[in-house]
Amino acid sequence: MLSFTRNQKLIAKLYRSFASLERPTKNLDNPNSSEYHMALEYDYGCHNYHPIPVVISKAKGVHVWDVEGKKYFDFLSAYSAVNQGHGHPKILQTLIDQASKLHLTSRAFYTDQLGLTEKFLSETFGYQKTLMMNSGVEAGESAIKIARRWGYVKKGISKDKAVCLFASGNFWGRTIAACASSDDPERYHLFGPFGGLGFEIVPYNDVTALENKFKSNPNIASFMVEPIQGEAGVVAPSEGYLKKVRELCTKYNVLLICDEVQTGLGRTGKLYCSQWENVKPDIILLGKALSGGFYPISAVLTSREIMDVIKPGEHGSTYGGNPLACAIARTAVKVLIEEGMIENSLKLGTVLFKELQSIKKDFIKEVRGGKGLFAAIEFHEKSKVTAWDFSMKLKENGLLAKPTHGTTIR
Repeated sequence: MLSFTRNQKLIAKLYRSFASLERPTKNLDNPNSSEYHMALEYDYGCHNYHPIPVVISKAKGVHVWDVEGKKYFDFLSAYSAVNQGHGHPKILQTLIDQASKLHLTSRAFYTDQLGLTEKFLSETFGYQKTLMMNSGVEAGESAIKIARRWGYVKKGISKDKAVCLFASGNFWGRTIAACASSDDPERYHLFGPFGGLGFEIVPYNDVTALENKFKSNPNIASFMVEPIQGEAGVVAPSEGYLKKVRELCTKYNVLLICDEVQTGLGRTGKLYCSQWENVKPDIILLGKALSGGFYPISAVLTSREIMDVIKPGEHGSTYGGNPLACAIARTAVKVLIEEGMIENSLKLGTVLFKELQSIKKDFIKEVRGGKGLFAAIEFHEKSKVTAWDFSMKLKENGLLAKPTHGTTIR
């Protein structure tokens, strides 16, 4: 069971930010205005996001256009879901071709697409088995189920005693399990109870704390970690951390699950981020750019020994592994590889990081990055210029980015 530190100041700040989401008051009768569409979302939608006030109606490549026709650079890229750029023609054509033939059967039947994609992804990433799901958080949920079953069947953990470890500062979604594994009040506050899940948190970038956990509890089945924490603000661990984690997981017979939903598929200048330290996780999670942004697709890759603990009827999804998703996924990954996008991310990321570091302003605390096109600017907490203010100024000048955790733009 997790033990949370209740940060009341942070929670109060969180709810003040919710209150700042305001309904537009002008141009509400003009369907060609941004305010019209923002008011519709305010009136009829859940207030579960606080978007930058821009209403996008068209996108192509690295650019997007709002309903008034203003053009912007998209520097958020749907949190890396559109690493291939908006509307990539090859992925679009694959979607059209496959949707015109067969888009869904459910897994009640075989299709001529699923096996091809399972084989392609397994061989491309160096694994033996692939489980196709829909969203990144579903990939995480699936990995936890697989790890628990493996712990009971293969490691010999007693029934209902399996423990899954997570790094502090993690973010892998907003399901109850994902909330339960988080130490961020924005994730867990007033969504409990979370007791009895067998989740524990260990400090990120601390191999001593991790080994102490392993030594003290033989019932640990897995450790899930992001090679670079995205939602936390592009937070990278010390060099060698992931390699040492790999060694410890092997030593104590614990499955290493690397969440590469954001860091995978070219974002860091490698096919997946763990390759920076020549680390092969026991289970790797993919999503977002696995479809180039055209469709919700995710995947869990692992060995035959681990995957085969799941038997028919024990896990699944109506849409998971559907033929439309499978065809799109193959093309999306091929585009990244064949068009040199991964190498280009590495090349341009070096330029981006260097130029960001050259900005000398008293309100900037730190610039983080250095691995591909994955970077962040950290602002001083009490600065007169906030991350939100800066994002709005960027928007005015034709570049879209988004704050995270109040003080960071990534």
